[in-house]
Amino acid sequence: MDLGGASRHVSTVFGCLPRGRPASCAPCQACPVQKRAFAVTVRSRWVARSMRCGRIADHGFLADGRSAVLVDRYGSVNWWCPARFDAPSVFARLLDDDAGHWLICPEGQFSTERAYLTDTLVLRTVFTTATGSVALIDALALEPGARGHDVGLHSPRVLARLVHGLSGEVRLRVHYRPRFEYGRMAAQLAPQGDTYFVATAASARLDLHTAVPVACEAGEAFGSFTVRAGDEQGFTLAYTPAYDADPPAVLDAGQVIDNAEAGWRSFMGLHDYRGLYNEQVRRSALVVQGMTFRPSGTVVAAPTMSLPEELGGERNYDYRYGWVRDFSFTLEALWRVACTDEVNLQLGWLVRSMGINEGIVPIMYGVEGERDLTEHRLDHLAGYAASRPVMVGNDAWEQRQSDVPGEVLAAAWLMREHFDPMAPDTRELLRAMVERAEQDWHLPDAGMWEARGAPRHYVSSKVQCWTALDRAVRFGTRLGSEAEIAKWAAERDEVRRAVLARGWSDQLMAFTAAFDTDELDASVLLMPLVGFLSADDPRMRSTIRAIEEKLSHDGLLRRWDGDPAGFLICSFWLVSCLALAGERDRAGQLFERLAARANDLGLFAEQVDPHSGEALGNFPQAFSHIGLINAAGDLTDLDAGRHDLPPAPDRLIPAGQKSGQPVNEND
Repeated sequence: MDLGGASRHVSTVFGCLPRGRPASCAPCQACPVQKRAFAVTVRSRWVARSMRCGRIADHGFLADGRSAVLVDRYGSVNWWCPARFDAPSVFARLLDDDAGHWLICPEGQFSTERAYLTDTLVLRTVFTTATGSVALIDALALEPGARGHDVGLHSPRVLARLVHGLSGEVRLRVHYRPRFEYGRMAAQLAPQGDTYFVATAASARLDLHTAVPVACEAGEAFGSFTVRAGDEQGFTLAYTPAYDADPPAVLDAGQVIDNAEAGWRSFMGLHDYRGLYNEQVRRSALVVQGMTFRPSGTVVAAPTMSLPEELGGERNYDYRYGWVRDFSFTLEALWRVACTDEVNLQLGWLVRSMGINEGIVPIMYGVEGERDLTEHRLDHLAGYAASRPVMVGNDAWEQRQSDVPGEVLAAAWLMREHFDPMAPDTRELLRAMVERAEQDWHLPDAGMWEARGAPRHYVSSKVQCWTALDRAVRFGTRLGSEAEIAKWAAERDEVRRAVLARGWSDQLMAFTAAFDTDELDASVLLMPLVGFLSADDPRMRSTIRAIEEKLSHDGLLRRWDGDPAGFLICSFWLVSCLALAGERDRAGQLFERLAARANDLGLFAEQVDPHSGEALGNFPQAFSHIGLINAAGDLTDLDAGRHDLPPAPDRLIPAGQKSGQPVNEND
């Protein structure tokens, strides 16, 4: 197995578990490295709890095309919803220390290094102690033999862990503590000998096979074992619905890991990105693929829920769904890395999920197209960093967000060569979205940041209504009659006039968050990205300056004044805007500063605290990785020496004009 490069981070951990039965694996609060990392942002009363589950950025990400695992640098699996991304958890220690985990780590003091095996989502963590070193290799199983675009379609829902002795000898402990239904239910753990345990609760069953004997008590299993240089000890944990007729197949941990390694590499071998920042783009592309629910094709915003935007705060939302808002940016990112199969799969999911809507167009869906995502609280969970409430579901599904038609039409235009001829259901959906943009652009909405207060006339929503109408005009008679095209063009130009008149502040010398206000919002950076205004238009340059001055700290952009942390995709939008404005050096420097905000495995959360550098929000966040891919693509396009690259997406459509007409940027 190939380590694929050394980790950029090494931390020292002081084991603090008592002898005998472990209550939890705790890198304890005496650890000086951890103390420094948490001192800025974490309240003292939460430090002991947080040390047991680790920081957000301490986690690695595993995926199998249906679900995701988060495992921290101390060997603790702290998140897994094995049925599918948005199903109940069996491990949720991220949200409460009592909500389930599976630990394998050395006893006593140890340090860690970790990295993904090259071009895979197979994670290798090396523990070094005073007596020796071991590698812990973690992977979610892929279907045996699945390669290329078949990866993830029929994964068996098995988590494999393999301990390999590297030098000397190391004493390790294992602590397996499943908790079902988001930690509500302790498992009925039935030993089938001392190396095989069946846990059942509610509708789920977990079969644990271990290579070493462990003891069982009160719904958990625990034990210790010694590994010497050259030894291997494997563990597998298989999920099945409790009422399936047959138990899960018993898989060998080493074979699972070898197959996962080969499967992910075969997938990445089909995707040839030849632009700048190749390593970061390929890693981000693999992360986005890992967040794809392969049976339907949807990309979830994140595999986690209720990780806070602010420690101790209340903005703790469930992100395990597919957002239409993200759709066009996701397709552009997939286009950048030549993932045409994934593009077609995503388009199919969207057409089936959206259908024809009489009321408000849903802005998000479950991974198989479900619409009712009604939100409810899990009051039995303490929340990450005491951040409550912990929420399942997301009531934003009922909001009016007028940007949705623009996202759909922008994605369709980007992939227009795939619509020749255009399928009737696709044409019907696109026409419905154009009609929705015509109707809704006059109305206030919740905006792309899903505000839960009174609706407003958000500028970015109006701009995306313009996008929908503009792309409809460009599709021409493939989408409508000559009379309809003329009507759409007139409405498009009316939206443009309204935005230029009411979305501009002479006081700020910038476009604003909403009509007739003097509030800044980073979402207006979309204007050049969708072609509403060119990035070097004086009004856009002035807006970029104002946003940098008022909302940026150390390269991180907050969405609005008062937003507690930097929002990574907005920061990458700024890179794209600078690149499109021809400011190559500044754009490149900012990109590199942002790329360095990833954790040691190249993973981004949604947000970053600009003062402490702590990752915040759900993790990993697809939008952040998509922003990186697209910003790298824009920098690549600006590099005049790279003539072998494929053409950039046709997104910079001159504002307020029909195809072939000259532009009047003073409109």
